[in-house]
Order: sequence, then C-alpha cells, then structure tokens
Amino acid sequence: MVRSPLNPVLSAKDVPFDASLVFNAGVCKWQGEYVMLFRNDYGSTESQWREAASRGLPFPGLSTNLGIARSRDGVRWTVGPKPVLELHDDEILRVYDPRLTVVEGRVVLCFAMDTRHGLRGGVATTEDFEHFEIRSLSVPDDRNMAVFPEKIGGRYVRLERPMPVYSRYGKTEAFDIWLSESPDLRFWGESRLVIGAESVPYATTKIGPAAPPIRTPKGWLATFHAVRVVDRELASWEGSWHKEYCAGLMLLDLDDPSKVIGLSREPILPPVESYETSGFRGNVIFPGGMILEDSGEVKIYYGAADTVECLATADVGELIAMCEPM
Repeated sequence: MVRSPLNPVLSAKDVPFDASLVFNAGVCKWQGEYVMLFRNDYGSTESQWREAASRGLPFPGLSTNLGIARSRDGVRWTVGPKPVLELHDDEILRVYDPRLTVVEGRVVLCFAMDTRHGLRGGVATTEDFEHFEIRSLSVPDDRNMAVFPEKIGGRYVRLERPMPVYSRYGKTEAFDIWLSESPDLRFWGESRLVIGAESVPYATTKIGPAAPPIRTPKGWLATFHAVRVVDRELASWEGSWHKEYCAGLMLLDLDDPSKVIGLSREPILPPVESYETSGFRGNVIFPGGMILEDSGEVKIYYGAADTVECLATADVGELIAMCEPM
C-alpha cells in the first residue's frame, strides 16, 4: 500500500459547516465523478475533551451528521455546503459510518444508527444524494454492513458484524464477520459466518467488514478492520485508549462469498503515520471505501485516528497475491 502524499485527503478544516472530526467515509463512482459520504462529528473540541479528562468530569457531547464531498480524480475533494443526512429524534441518537455501493444503477447506502434501545444497521438507497429511502433497519446489535456491487445467485448480499455478548461466554468483544442475503434490500436472511476473529492473526478481540468488496477474476476482494488490545495507553482525547485498529484483506469465492479462499496474514495498513497514531483515538485505521480503477489501481479510503479521512493505493494483483490460500 502507498499512502497518498496529500493525506489526510479530508479533515475538519475542509468542511464549510460545523465540524470537529471527519472520518470513516464511504466512496463510490457515480455519474462521472467520485462521491464521498463522510462521518462528521461536531459540537465539542479537543481542548474541551482534554480538560474534562484532566478534571475527571463527564466528557462533552459530540453530534453526528453525514457530509458529502465530490472529486474528479478521487484525490482532491470539494465538500458540499451543508450536511446531506442527519437523523435524530426521541429514539434515534445519530447515524454514522456510511458505506456506498453502486448496484443496478442506484447507490446503496449502509450505515450504523445509535438508538436509545441499541445499535442498528441500516440500508438505504439514493439516486441524487439528497433523498434517501431507508429500506431496512436491523434489530440491535448489528453494524459495519457493506453490500456487494452485484447480485449473486439472483439476490443482494451484504457483509455485516453482529455484536453478541451473552452467547460468547464473557468475551464481550469477540465479534466476527457474517453474510446475509436479500431478495429486495428489505428482508435479510440466510445468514452465515464468513470468518471468526480467532482466524485473523493480528486480531485479539474483534473484526468487522470494511469497504464494499470489489470483483476480481480470482474472487471478491474485501477489506476488514481488525482490533487488538495493547497494554500501553495510546494517544486519545479522552486519555484512556488501548485498542489498535488496522486494515486486513481477504478473498471470497465469487459464487459463494461466505467462503474465504484467501487471507492476508499481516495487516495491509497498520497505523504508523502521525495522522494515524494521534487524534481523537490514536492507532486507528478504519477502511470504508474501495475503488478499482480500469488501470488496475485500487484506491482504499480510510478513517485515521477517528479524526481525518485518508487514501492509500495499490495494484490489484499485488493485493490478491497478499491473500494466502485458506
């Protein structure tokens, strides 16, 4: 992977409305341009968080909306004048972490939604990034959904990460990657395990789907995030952070994407740069977008330190070669 020399490619300073943290974006190609929906956390500052941590006070709140940015080259971005999606009422607290997939001539948006009765994963569609039709909302707790860019066996397919606690016998964050199918983006079932966290050498707690997969002749290339707990305190606004997030890669069977046929035995993107190791939560890399260009270049967009949005590139053949047979 080669990190863009322009990293971060998007940060709060680029946003013309209230913004503190800009990260975990979904990206797609749509109508001749690159479109990014990014998570925008706003309403408090780093100094306020650090003061609260030093004095043992409750942390200040952060609100969240989704902003939009457009680009001609996938590297330099122009942010829209206002947020495009913000959900908040007596039940819904916020919507965040978007993933974008173009399927059959429309854009499918996956997102996470915090509610007063649990965390839900959602699927919506749009054709103009102004009007969004919510197709389905999961029961708690499910997130990190990513829809494949084409039907498989006549059905829509998505990766997801349910968050079981009681059934994992005290392992509160032993979360894995699953797959579900749908005839219409509304009703999802036929759910089955894709890969358990214990199968990823660089994960000690949980894993989760990242960007929507891309089709290659060898299989579906799919990124994921992997988390390990470290015994040292990592940089963070809140002063107590011990989780390191990195990006992994797997290759899924074209006809049965619940079958993993290759896995990167090392992270493809570990947090090493200053913008990845320091921020709201340091040592975090969280991929959310992946574009395969006609040249064979793959663009991977990722949130860094829960603070900024970044870009790294690689040749698709090299990425496939990193996935050792299972």
